[in-house]
Amino acid sequence: MDIPEIVGAGLIVIGAGLGIGRIGGSAMDAIARQPEASGKIQTAMLIAAALIEGIGFAALFAA
Repeated sequence: MDIPEIVGAGLIVIGAGLGIGRIGGSAMDAIARQPEASGKIQTAMLIAAALIEGIGFAALFAA
């Protein structure tokens, strides 16, 4: 791998990590406000995190 590819891969990993972390934090805030909706919130959070992770993997393989 060349240096630009390594930097690009690092940015992809950082971006995916920040996105998943933001989703998790927002989900915890939402659960704190409406504990009775925790099941729906967790399901939506996991689906969104899986999609972000999938896009991150696809971008890493394309880089």
